[in-house]
Amino acid sequence: MNLYKIWTVHIRMWSPREIYVFTILFAIAVLFLIGRVKKHKMNWQQAVAGGILFLFLGLVYASTVFTREIIPRDYKLIPFWSWRHIFKIGDLGLLQENILNCMLLFPMGVLLPVIAGHKVKPGIAFGMGLAVSAFIECSQLIFMRGTFEWDDMIHNAFGCMLGCVVANILKRILKMAGKKR
Repeated sequence: MNLYKIWTVHIRMWSPREIYVFTILFAIAVLFLIGRVKKHKMNWQQAVAGGILFLFLGLVYASTVFTREIIPRDYKLIPFWSWRHIFKIGDLGLLQENILNCMLLFPMGVLLPVIAGHKVKPGIAFGMGLAVSAFIECSQLIFMRGTFEWDDMIHNAFGCMLGCVVANILKRILKMAGKKR
């Protein structure tokens, strides 16, 4: 499934109520982050990254749970079933879906070291991605808004970890470049 089709078919427009609730939650998050900056618990760069992460996760939850149509409850409980299917049948659509699932939380992984203000261990990023993805998958199962899959959780967490590794490398490169000046 291509990105355009995902955007146009699976993601409906937000209702005024959903926009209102999200705006209130975002305002609360911004006030919290401003308070953290004023108490010198974080700097502005960390606060902005935290706000961006809040917006990003709001869009992720909206597109993966809240704006989806109700479907019959569905789940796939065998880990790595998708990869077995890809190698057995050569399903390129499923391969693309796996890659997109890895990309889904990549931006979260990039933002984690910025928010932390220091290098984040890849295992921590994997765990955080796994927690976010588990919440998404459980919500999909409970609210019947998608298929609960272990594979999705693993791919999302891997993508978060990969984003964190990239951010850690970039941070190290920028730090070394700053020392050369």
